[in-house]
Amino acid sequence: MRHRRWTPALLLSFALIAPALADSDHDRARRALDAGQVLPLPAILTRVAQDYPGKVLEVELEDEDMRWIYEIKLVQPDGRLLKLEVDAADARILKVRGKRHERSHR
Repeated sequence: MRHRRWTPALLLSFALIAPALADSDHDRARRALDAGQVLPLPAILTRVAQDYPGKVLEVELEDEDMRWIYEIKLVQPDGRLLKLEVDAADARILKVRGKRHERSHR
């Protein structure tokens, strides 16, 4: 019975901590953009559209191994879903994944 008293306290702690962690990621990404370590999203999407036209469905900016990476999901005009990894510093396409399409540029 003792663990039942702790459950609400633990849930409340997680509820309070989770938003702080999310803000931390956002703040880090904003600082990287302000410092010029990351290109703005419109510049990245312009570069991507040159080789991979389509409708963008989702974009994430992540710090992977001390390197900022944009992960972009898009649907091409022929209906193919592609997942791209783009170097956020220089808009270089690093990896392309999708049905009938797999290419790494690293």
